[in-house]
Amino acid sequence: MSTYSMAQIVALTGIKAHTLRKWETRYTFLTPERTDTNIRYYTDEQLKRLLNIGILTRNGFRISKIDKMSDAEINDVIAEKLLNGSQEDDVSILIICTLKMDEVAFEKNLNTQIAKKGLLNVTTQIIYPFLAQIGILWGISKVIPAQEHFISNLIKKKMFSSISALPYPKEDAPVIVMFLTENEQHEIGLLLAYFLAMQIGWKVYYLGQNVPTENIKQVVDFVSPKALLTMFITPNQDSIKSRIEAILSQISVPLLVSGNPEILDDYINDNRINFLSHPDVLINTLADYNK
Repeated sequence: MSTYSMAQIVALTGIKAHTLRKWETRYTFLTPERTDTNIRYYTDEQLKRLLNIGILTRNGFRISKIDKMSDAEINDVIAEKLLNGSQEDDVSILIICTLKMDEVAFEKNLNTQIAKKGLLNVTTQIIYPFLAQIGILWGISKVIPAQEHFISNLIKKKMFSSISALPYPKEDAPVIVMFLTENEQHEIGLLLAYFLAMQIGWKVYYLGQNVPTENIKQVVDFVSPKALLTMFITPNQDSIKSRIEAILSQISVPLLVSGNPEILDDYINDNRINFLSHPDVLINTLADYNK
């Protein structure tokens, strides 16, 4: 069983510390555990309950009414609210599904949101904030790597499914090569770029993860792309610099780069690359290349 400090609960649920203390004294649904030195801590079940309660309060439920509800009643109400919840609620639901490793509920919620908002909006408004929260949980050892990989693969499966549903590009469609270099494992952003490029009519050669930089020239010579796209998320600036320079030394077509701006600071204003700060920038850039 995992345990959480009050500060961690605040970060994960968005419920303020003074609110938690007030609820503790006035209501029965929240009774945190205490250490020998009287420091509050919370269990997995209490975290899940607080995430659910946060959803209900954001949807107009009075806390005095919630206090009288069983966990089963809370879950039933949340299932009804799921279709019309806020962005914050959608993220909370995915966190709960992750903690439970509930694949069916996770996919059901993701499918519902994609049908309502489209893959681009779901990725930027829900999946990215969700992954940031999972990063907090992983950083404090509350989510094991296996859980993170399990959920990431569910997201990737859904993105590949959305890509496969798009029509195949025309024979004379412009070509882009997309890849992650060695030691880069975070593929979800690149898959979103794959979807967006296909959606506006580009032919994508998607090479995936861990592509050796010495292979890039061979691919460029073979498929004659109009552009290349890669992303850097993992903090390792020296390695990133050597990889970008190795790619630039092999190609004469535009190199599009996206990812963590903190680790790409040296290249954001480098005129040898085109830094993509947002998916909309990718869409506009590809449109300009195809004029």
